[in-house]
This record gives sequence, structure tokens and C-alpha cells, in this order.
Amino acid sequence: MFGNLFEEEGDEGSSLASTKGRIVKGGDEPPPPRGRSSLCGIKNQGGTCYLNSLLQTLLFTPEFREELFSLGPEELGRLEDKDEPEAKVRVIPLELQRLFARLLLVDQQSASTADLTDSFGWNSSEGTNQHDVQELNRILFSALEHSLVGTNGSTLIQRLYHGTIVNSIVCKECGNVSQRQEDFLDLTVCVCGVSSLEDALWNMFVEEELFEGNNLYRCAHCDRLVTAAKSAKLKKLPPFMTMSLLRFSFDFAKFERYKETGRYSFPLTIDLRPFCEQTDEEGSDFTYELFSVIIHKGGCYGGHYHVYIKDIDELGQWEPPEEDCKPTTLTTKVKEEVMEACESKIQDDDPLSVLTTLIAQEASKTVLVDQLGQKLMDKIGLSWNKKFRKHYGQIGKFLQSHSDVFMLVSNGTRVALKANPPSPVAEPPHPAEQAFNCDPLTDPEPPSENPKSKAEGSHWFDLNDSNVTSIRESDIEKQFQGKESAYMLFYRKTQLHRPCEALNNPQYKVPSHLIQMAQEENISLQQMREKSEATNNTVELRLHLASSYRLENGALQPIKESNGCISLNFDRRKPVGDLRITIYQMQEFWEGDMALTVAKSLPAGLHLYKTLTDDSVSLYSAGIYTNTELFVWNGREVFGKTVQTGAEWEPVLLNVVRPFLGEDADREMENGMDFDKSGGDFENRGPGLKREARGFAGGSTLGQVREALGEPKESLLCQEHKGGKGREQEAGEGGGASGWRVFPPDDMQRTLKELSLKDGDALLVLEPQSFDSSVFKLNGDVVTVTTPSDCRWLQVEFRPHLKGEEEKEDERKKVKVPATGNMLLCEVKQRAKEELQLQDPPSGAQFCLRQLDCTGKLLPPVCEELSVREAGVRLMTTLTLCPGNSPKASQLFLFFTVGSAPSAGMEMDIIVEKNCTVKECLNAMLNAVGLEGTCWHLRRLDWCEEVGEPLMDEDVCLSELKIVNGETLVVAEGLLPPKGFLKLSIWMCLDPKHMETSVNHTHSSSAGQQNLGVESSDGAHFQSPHFCSRNTPEPISVGLVEISDEATLEDLKTQVLTLPALQDVCAPTSGFVRLWQMEGQRLARILRGPQVTLRKLKLSSGADLCVQHLQKEEDLGAKQVLLNIKMGIPGEKSYYPSEELVWDASHDSSPRSLRTCLAAHYGLSPDSLLLAKHQPEKHTWEEISNWTQQVSKKKKKKKAESLLGAPFHLKDGDIIGVKNLLVDNNRDFITMEDKQGQQRLRDQAEQRRKGGQTAASDGAERAKSRKAEVPLSISVGVFR
Repeated sequence: MFGNLFEEEGDEGSSLASTKGRIVKGGDEPPPPRGRSSLCGIKNQGGTCYLNSLLQTLLFTPEFREELFSLGPEELGRLEDKDEPEAKVRVIPLELQRLFARLLLVDQQSASTADLTDSFGWNSSEGTNQHDVQELNRILFSALEHSLVGTNGSTLIQRLYHGTIVNSIVCKECGNVSQRQEDFLDLTVCVCGVSSLEDALWNMFVEEELFEGNNLYRCAHCDRLVTAAKSAKLKKLPPFMTMSLLRFSFDFAKFERYKETGRYSFPLTIDLRPFCEQTDEEGSDFTYELFSVIIHKGGCYGGHYHVYIKDIDELGQWEPPEEDCKPTTLTTKVKEEVMEACESKIQDDDPLSVLTTLIAQEASKTVLVDQLGQKLMDKIGLSWNKKFRKHYGQIGKFLQSHSDVFMLVSNGTRVALKANPPSPVAEPPHPAEQAFNCDPLTDPEPPSENPKSKAEGSHWFDLNDSNVTSIRESDIEKQFQGKESAYMLFYRKTQLHRPCEALNNPQYKVPSHLIQMAQEENISLQQMREKSEATNNTVELRLHLASSYRLENGALQPIKESNGCISLNFDRRKPVGDLRITIYQMQEFWEGDMALTVAKSLPAGLHLYKTLTDDSVSLYSAGIYTNTELFVWNGREVFGKTVQTGAEWEPVLLNVVRPFLGEDADREMENGMDFDKSGGDFENRGPGLKREARGFAGGSTLGQVREALGEPKESLLCQEHKGGKGREQEAGEGGGASGWRVFPPDDMQRTLKELSLKDGDALLVLEPQSFDSSVFKLNGDVVTVTTPSDCRWLQVEFRPHLKGEEEKEDERKKVKVPATGNMLLCEVKQRAKEELQLQDPPSGAQFCLRQLDCTGKLLPPVCEELSVREAGVRLMTTLTLCPGNSPKASQLFLFFTVGSAPSAGMEMDIIVEKNCTVKECLNAMLNAVGLEGTCWHLRRLDWCEEVGEPLMDEDVCLSELKIVNGETLVVAEGLLPPKGFLKLSIWMCLDPKHMETSVNHTHSSSAGQQNLGVESSDGAHFQSPHFCSRNTPEPISVGLVEISDEATLEDLKTQVLTLPALQDVCAPTSGFVRLWQMEGQRLARILRGPQVTLRKLKLSSGADLCVQHLQKEEDLGAKQVLLNIKMGIPGEKSYYPSEELVWDASHDSSPRSLRTCLAAHYGLSPDSLLLAKHQPEKHTWEEISNWTQQVSKKKKKKKAESLLGAPFHLKDGDIIGVKNLLVDNNRDFITMEDKQGQQRLRDQAEQRRKGGQTAASDGAERAKSRKAEVPLSISVGVFR
């Protein structure tokens, strides 16, 4: 029902180490070794957590693993021979064997499943798609069964997982019994409405369904409708029982999916005897123990899988979880309860006290679970059901809910206290029972003190992709409910015992050739790690020599024409002393002491921090990493000046701002000073501000800064007021004044760090006489810098015609209008009209102000109710005065076109209210262009300026759809389809055999030239749509189809054939019809999968589809590519007519595979063929016969050669040219038509460069081709 529901919530288990502090060479880091658990995880390919969880479960099913390992190469074949034509290689079980061997024996944190998924027939994108693990379980078992046909493992799945259910219907009148057997590999149990697994099984196999009333059963013996009872029983139990929990459901009232997150408990051991048909067979075992729980975290539309697994063979190293190692009061509580039990102080109303007393008084310190109820009744005189069940539930559930006190031992048949293990004298201990001290009065050791005592026996682990962590058995209860809850349960029969030699032995029954493979990989990994360790511990240091620097403005500045920085690669594991000796050897003429100080380049210059004094400390311990800068000096001074070190003396680069007068401008500009644009009109040498960047030590006081600037004590230092920067920028645009705060006298003794001054802050220096000018005004402690009046203006250009009319140059008038940031734009327009002596047209039309973008295009009119600053208009810029209305603050100015995507300058415009609905906006647009009727709807433009998705809800406001001022909408013809339905445009593609488009054929007729859009002899130009790139004739429109997005592709084909224009098409089945999806008026991809829904095919309403009638039935696979192949005519620059060829690239998409396929088609040798792909947009051919894949610089690894990826991206309909080198020496694929097309492209480019109108041609103004989206699916197939 749900198909592809799940997506990864995050990259679980990422083990990427930090690369800080070392040089990473090429990104070829070896995989890290196994963690503390000694178990190996599985890498997530992006969305394969569901696969990883199932594979780990199969790995920790020893019987499955050993049966798989028992199949040798003589039965399965060898992977090295899989490419041989006659070799029978069973790839899936072989790859599964290798993966299991790596998980068991190779020392790496996680193994890759890439080879296994390749054997499934999955491509790289399949690994990023999440699927249902229950569905995968069945698909994988089916694939294994087909892969192992004819081998000793052909019955592997049947023997381990196959069970039988008997469905019976008993006639209540004659007693006749009708039975039907049903096989299963896993039991799907209900979650909704039940609280536990036992209740669900009871409903399935004990409760009867009655046929009565209006729902009677026809009895074959009575030959009439009778009352009957239907029931089911388990007839055959498999060694391994898989329970699939139905947590995902569909709410038919709300029409939405949801996940059952209520409490649903399941036991660690379960007895299936009540649910079986025959329970008196000798030697039968009906008891199962839980060993794996696959958990789903998330909702029905996304989540993540991981698995809890019991380590049956004790292959891992179990350690107490971190939270258990913290000191708790648990041991004290248990000790007190045990002491009370030993003193026979029973509290009859407390079941915990009663049960601990019973167990503690037993000689073996354990009690059989089946006898616990009887012993309880003997002790207190009442049974559990009468005394405690009403408040505490069943006794078994009570024991499980108090797992901190009780523990099940002896395969779940006995119960003991966690603080009191069974006595070794009374009963031989089970490995799981040897967990605590036998003396009940002895304080048990905390888990953190003796973890090994708890690590014996089978324990549970959480395998979460690459991460493997230890968990307690009690943690399983946390998965009973919630968004993170159990999804699949795996039980094994308790009578399945493991041999002693299998315990702690990962090599048990692993074939010798796989052990050798793992050993070789371990040796290779060890060598890689040693090499990587040496590489990763090499750091690149940057040495700064003191002789190349001078101290200036509180920081070290490099001396001009000196190279004071030297790069040095050094092993960070070596001590500082070795680094010092190395630098001594590099600097032969160094005299005296040498100090190495960590430095950092700051905007103000180089600053020194910590000096390395301990020569015995390694660089790693000293915090030295790659690109660390070290200053080499004597540790005291640089050229006689003392250097202050440390973070408190970190220099700050300030912008010192001073006033200047107009007559000083020339002199200051010669000195290289920067002038603030807010200072005025420099051409007029008006007063303003000058800026200078100066560095100061962060520990310097503000008074010392004033002295360093050479300013008198009477001078005022001012800091830019908060928010003043933005205002100063506006002032620079003519927007008014900016504010500065004067530092009080007390701040003169505070340091720059204490004043929180940072790099880039401005510091205004004013002398008292500066306030004599009108530029600077002091009001309290705030200095206001007023923008000169020369900068307060806007230029308005009058443009009487917008489009469609010729405009004379002298008709454009310009005027400069005085303006401020607070002036309303309506006042600006009125002043401009007065200066230009304009009047409103007599027709009642208005003028509006519009801005220009960088290309000279008119932007939407500005709202005249806003001020210059509020509208975002910068002073000293140009506005255009045009005919038209300006929108109000509550309105939107929109562009729109009718029928197609807009072209430059052809849009119409309209003003509507922001709160108007889509339908009201549509009606306003229709009225504006004089159209009538209801068969219209609105569409937005997509990111590439093409007609996009329709606005489906016509009752929604434009503001809710986030339609903004100046946006372009398209009025499209046709009614909107209902929600959940698609309206698709259908085109008909005629048979190319009857209408061959001569893309590269020299025998082209005039009709062929028409199809190509070339000019005829009389100079006329025949325009054709852009379908010739797919080597097909021009399609014709045959109508529209309206269909649900839940319909399948087969349904769509059936409905398409009902169109009146296609009634004469004879198609016995839908396989005789091929549907193309068109993008940008090109055939983009073939729709595949008869039973795939249109939603999964990602079809949207308004999409264009092209139907093609076939002569034979077709069902293309996910990786089968339909190519148009053309064989070159020997000795000519032309080709024979094209042929369709289906190339299967599912297993091999390399050039070799394509060449082999073409050689088999033509009956030639692969070495004699030369191939090239045609690029119709460029009229070029890209040769692929001698192509080699580029090597990734990042991974230092050669990628798999694939024509489906870069640079060729082969897809349906591509044209492949073929040259037979045995008879044709011409290796050039270019035809005369290609040369003509290239010349046309050059001519068009030249015309566009000159600004001329682009000539129409078959390649003109084509939409950019985009790669078609491919739906994701699991395609395991049949492997024999």
C-alpha cells in the first residue's frame, strides 16, 4: 500500500574524523578499525538503513550464515567469471558471502554494501531511496531462492523460515470441515486495537469468525447457506519465526497515512502452543526466544531504521552502557530488599517484596517461571490472579517491567534476582547467569568497576548503520511505543543450541578462501593506516622570521621587499625541541636564543600569542596544527622594540575619521586619504570627512590612542552611534545626517578591549573649532554630521512612450529635483512635473515613477505614498517618469501574458489589491485584454522563465501565495483539473519509418528541409518545432486527458487511446503504445512501468506527453535505453536511415558494453566499430570509442566508466553514429548538414552580439535541456 514511504532523517552513524591539525592527502583515508564492541557496522549509502538492519539480522542468524557459507564455488561459480558469456555465476549469494565474511573478519568500523546492491541491479540513485524493510525481507528471500535453484541451498529459505497456516471453516449444521493451507515466510500481525503480540496472535489463531445473519456460508455438503465458523491455526512452525508489525495504516476518513505509536508489548520468550493445530507431537518445540528487533524511528513519511540484536555466538565485546556506569541507588535498593527477604519479613501487599523473598529463599536462587505462581499461592494463600493481577497485570509482564530486579536465565525458563545469581552448587550455571556474586548480603560491584563480569554470555547490541553500541535487555521495553518503536521481530526456537566451538569464534565454518580474502584485506588496511598515520601527522607550518618584520601601530608589519614567511612540513608527533633544532639548521647564521611563538595574521598585522617553552612536549600536545603560524625571534624585542604578546594585546584596526576643508582636498588626496561620500560634492571641494585605517594595541587606553594620533587633549573622540552606520550610508546617498557618541573623560583610561572596539569600527576625531561649521553639531554627548545640501537630489527623466511607438531623442527630458530621504515620492513627482511643465493627459491617465535595473529595463512603479527612504530609492540616482498609474501600499503591480511564456517587452501590466483572490486577479486580467469565458486559469513562471505550475486554489489570496510586486503571471487556456487529477496534453508522434527526419542524411527532400527549419530555394523559411533532436517527425496535437495521479501508466495509455484522434490506432495491449514525456518541446524520456502510478512518475498537471504507436509489444526496464543508431555510409559524409536499438545498461553501462551490443546488432567485431553521440543543439558529434573516465582528484580512484553519467549522459532517443572501420576510413562524423547548422549558429551569435534580431532557425531560442527525473524503485529481478 505504501510503497516508497521512508526517507533518511539524518546521516546516522557518521564516523568522519576531524581533519583539523593535519594534512589530508587526496581524501583516501583508510576506514577506521572496529570499536570497543568488536563488531562491524554497515555503511549507509544514503537511504539503505532498512537494508543494513535486515543484513545484520541475517548475519547474526548463525544457521542462515553457516548454510550460506556451506555453498562453494563449484555450485555458485566465481565472481571473476561473471562477465564470461557462458559462465553461470550466482552473483547475489556470492556477494552476500563476501559481505558476511567482511563483517565477521575484516578489521574495519563498517563494511560497504555497494557490491551487493550492484548485484541487485540497483543504480547509484537507488541507494539514496528508502524502502520498507518488511517488503525488502520478502524480495530478498525471493531473489535468494531464485539464485540458489539447482544447488544444495535451494531449500535454504524454506527450511529456515517456511511455515504453514491451516484455515478452517466448520459448518454449524452438518459439522463439515473445509480446510485450506497457506504458506508464510513471516507473520503479519495487527497493531491497531491490540496491546501485545500475544493478544494479536490470540485474535488470529484462537478467536473464531462466525458467518451468520446476512453473512452466511455456502456449505458444499449441505448445498445451501448455513451458519459457520472460520478459524486459523499454525500447522508447521519454522525454526525462525518472523513477525511483521502493521504499524503503518491509512485513515480513510481523513485520507492520510499514519503510524500506530501506541504501546505494543512483545515477550522475550513466547510459547506458540496455544496457536498451533497439533500440540501433542513428541519432540516438538513450541517455545521461541527473541533475538532481533528492527526498529523504525520517525513517521509514515520519513524515518530511520536500526536494529537490536542478541549476540548468539558471543562474537562481540559487551560493555555496560554509559548511563549504567554512573552511580545509582539501584544496588542499594536491591540489597535492602534481599536483606528483608532473608529475614522473612514479607509484605503481602507488595508483589515485588513477595517475589524477591520467594526467589532469595530458594537454594539455587532461581525459580522456574511455570512454578512461580504455585509457590506464591503456597506462601501467601492466594494466587497471583486473585491478589495482584487487577493492579499489576500478568506475572510474566510484571517480571519484565521490573527488569532492574529480576532476570530470566536458562533460556528464559527460570527467573533470578539480578543481585542474587543461582548457586553453582545447586545447579550448573548458564553462561547468562554468571553475572553477579552469589552472596545475597554482599554489595554487588558497580558495573563500572568490573565490566567483564557482566560481559559473559549472550548480550544485546544496537546496530545503527556504522555505529555498534552495547545495550541492556531491558532497553527493548523502550521500543514498545512511540515514534521510535519495534517494526519487525525475529524469534528462534529455544531448542536450537550452538556448539561450543562456535562461541567467540568468528571464523567458524567460514570458507578458507573467504578467510584468506579477509586476511589480505586486513594486511592492506594495516598498511594503509600506517601510511595514513604518517601522512596525517604531517603538519604544514608557516615560519615568520623576526628579521623581516618591524613593530608599527601595535602589530608586526612585514618589511617591504622581504620574504619573511617560510613553509615547513613537520611531524606533529615530534617534540618542540626537534622543531627548534630543525629551524636552527635552516638558519645557519642565527645567533643567540631562539623563541618560537604562536602568531596570527590579523587585519592590523601579525600578533604574537603563546611561546613554546617546553622542548619535551610534542607539537600535537602543544596545540600546533596545519597552517599554524610561528614567529621566530629572540623572545624579547624586534629591532629594539619590545613586543607585547597575548590575547589582551591583540591589535585592533580602526577607521580614524577626521573633518577636512575644501581647500585641503587636493593636498589630502595626494596623501592617499579616503574621502567619505557623505562629505559632499568633491568636484566642488565642499567640506566632508576623511578616513584613515590605523592599528592600535588592544591593551592601549583611549588616551594613548589620542596621543598616538597627535591630537591635543581638548580633542573629542567619538564612536559611531548604534545604527549610525546604516544612517551614514544613507547620508552618503543624500539621506540626511549621521550620529556619533562622544567618549566621556572616564573612558580615556579604559583600553580598547574594555570599550569593545573591534576591527573596522570608526573613530571620529574632532577639534573644538570643528563645531563652528554647519556640518558638525554637538547636542549633549551626540555629534551630528549633516550631509551637505549638494548631495540631496534625484534626477527624473521623462519618457513619454513606453513601447510600441518610436521615440525621438529630444523628447526625453531630464531634470534634477531637490530631495531628502524623508520626502514623499508623490512630492518628487509633482516637483518634476512642474520643472518639466507637464500636465496629466486629458484621457485621465496618470504618470508614475519607475526605476531602471542594470540592463536598462523598467522596474515596477514605486509606491508614491512612501518616502524616498522607505521605498528604497537612493538619492543621487535617476527615476523615470512614465505614463501609467502607481500602486498604493496595499496593491501589487503585476506583469502578465496570455497563452505562452512572456518575451522581452511584450508583457502587459495590471494593478490589483494584495488581498484579492486568484480568481479575482484572473478576471481583472481577462477584462484588461477583452477576453471572456471561464476556460482560463493562472500559472506562475518557473525558475527558468518558462510556464510553470498552475495556481490550483482560486480562492486563496495573492499574499498567501507570496506573489510579490513585479511578478509575472501567465493566463493559460483551459479549466483547472480537480485536486488530485492531472490535465495532460497529448501529442501524436508518427512512425519515423514512414517520415524520416533527415538530420544527417544527404538524401533530404524539401519536406525534410521543412522539418529541419531550413530555408528553401525561394528564400522562405520553414519553422518546425524542436522535435528533430530526437530523430522523430513533427508531432501533432491530439487532445487533452484528465486523469487521477493515482492511476497507473497502463491506465493512462488506455485512456489516451480513447481520444477521437486515436480511434484508428490498433493496439492490442498497452505495450504497443510508447509514451514520451516532453520538456521544452523535446522528447525527454520514455515513461516506464505499466503498474507505476503517475505520481511516482512525477508527472504534473499541464505536462506534455507524446504517444507513439509500435509494431511490437515493448516493456522497457529501468536501465534499458532506447537509442537511434545510424551507420555511416562508406566514403560519404552521410548515414543510412536510423534504427531503434534497446541497450540494456543494467549490469554494465560502459562504452565496451554499448560497443558489444552494436557489434551483435550489425554482426561485426567490436574492435572494428567507432561510436559517437550526436549533439543536435550544437550540430557536433562527441566520440565515445576511445573515451576514458576522468580520475577523481578527491578520491584518487578511477570511477566506473558509465555512459549514463558525465560527460555523455546517454538517455532515450539519443542518436549514436556508427562507423565500420573495416570499410570506412573516414573517422569524421560531421555531415554537410552539421556544417550548415554550425554556420547558422555562428551567424546567430554574431547577430546577437551586434544587437540585431535573432534569425529564426531550428536551433534558435531553444529552451535549455534538462535531465529527466528518473523514478526510484527496487528492481531485484531473477538471478540464475
